[in-house]
Amino acid sequence: MAKALTEARLAFSEGEVPAGAAVADSQGNFLASGRNRVIALLDPSAHAEILALRAAARIAKNYRLSGAILVSTIEPCPMCLMAAIHARVGYVFYGAMEPKWGAAHSHLNLHENAWLNHHPLVEGGLRADECAMLIRDFFKAKRVKT
Repeated sequence: MAKALTEARLAFSEGEVPAGAAVADSQGNFLASGRNRVIALLDPSAHAEILALRAAARIAKNYRLSGAILVSTIEPCPMCLMAAIHARVGYVFYGAMEPKWGAAHSHLNLHENAWLNHHPLVEGGLRADECAMLIRDFFKAKRVKT
């Protein structure tokens, strides 16, 4: 989570929603990290988890990240959780709940759908207060500026 938080802080400083993610292989060896860059890349899919998964796949030289560990500062949205499922990630850990877009526990338990052929283990609450504070501070600052 430390690497994901570092990425989230970078995103915050760049004016992006402060979400960060990191990927480790099935043995726990760090592969890659990413942060929200939707504004910088003009890409609605440039979420932290997507960018971290893309980078990890390049490093692993395989689009399948079987058994890998994805750590995100915020509960993944449907797009990000499905990307992890498609990559065959084994574990998804996240910090803060995402009451608006969360697909792991807030609105959906997407990873538990019977029609999927892969079901990663998903657990939230990892350094949740620290992760949530970043998001709160970001949007509080945005409201003050406008």
